[in-house]
Amino acid sequence: MAASSLLLPLLLLFPLLPPMAESKLTPNYYDKTCPNFAKIVQETVVDKQLAVPSTAAGTLRLFFHDCVVGGCDASLLLNSNPLTSTAERDHDINKALPGDAFDVIIRTKTKLELICPGIVSCADIIAEATRDLVSMVGGPYYPVRLGRKDSFQSHASDVEGHVARGNMSISRIIEIFAAKGFNVQEMVALTGAHTIGFAHCSEFANRIFDPVDPTLNPAYAQGLQKLCANYKTDPTMAAFFDPMSPSKFDNMYYVNLKNGVALLSSDQAMALDPRTKPFVDLYAANQTAFFEAFTHAMLKVSVLDIKTGRQGEVRRRCDLPNSLQKN
Repeated sequence: MAASSLLLPLLLLFPLLPPMAESKLTPNYYDKTCPNFAKIVQETVVDKQLAVPSTAAGTLRLFFHDCVVGGCDASLLLNSNPLTSTAERDHDINKALPGDAFDVIIRTKTKLELICPGIVSCADIIAEATRDLVSMVGGPYYPVRLGRKDSFQSHASDVEGHVARGNMSISRIIEIFAAKGFNVQEMVALTGAHTIGFAHCSEFANRIFDPVDPTLNPAYAQGLQKLCANYKTDPTMAAFFDPMSPSKFDNMYYVNLKNGVALLSSDQAMALDPRTKPFVDLYAANQTAFFEAFTHAMLKVSVLDIKTGRQGEVRRRCDLPNSLQKN
């Protein structure tokens, strides 16, 4: 969908953002201090996505995992160190995040530090890069409000219970999203991020081997069994969430769910549970409805527990707090 066709509904969605977050973030935040910010981000992510097509999915996942744990503050980029102890990125649920997602943010930050040193936060780079990458692979284009600060710390102990796992029940996932202020429809829309990306065989092996999950499409299950036959000896083996259009951000993910083509049990359950099924049906039939709902939900995610002023800092390096960096 063209960016222009979404402009009016997107503008109408802005009043739905939390008023405090809305008042402190602005799309024009870097216009005077780093006028080439948007251009540099876009050029860097385009180059990276063309070189490594999995970058978009990985960055979208990184964005979400960062924001739902303590807010959109780039805490997920911090390495474990004496100040943070074991950092978020070393929690087991984040170890599967692809290195290329971290790399595209670091590359962008490095370029921006050369022309606008100490100005652009890593948190803002994540938000902007995610939007650009989603749009690049066919998803909606939406305005990104800027002005976030980076966190000082990151703790793996903060992660558990904030990021949904693929084997969780729908009720538990609804609870996790509700705790962040998201309703069921927004949860289903955000899960549509699985229209791109992949999952490792170990994450869904329990559905395809001894016994096969009866909710799986039989032919699909057989294909996964062949693909993942050696997953125990090769933990890198993986399958696309959407085998029909794996590199395109579209509504095919929901169509697949209705046909029993879902890697994760939690995804398949969305097409069956009466609380979520109506939205799966809606988005499977209407891509425009999905894009608008996804945009609205992403705008809400992007302002979760943001840090401004002295609540955070602009890191000179995304993987270390400034207090541990040499001047």
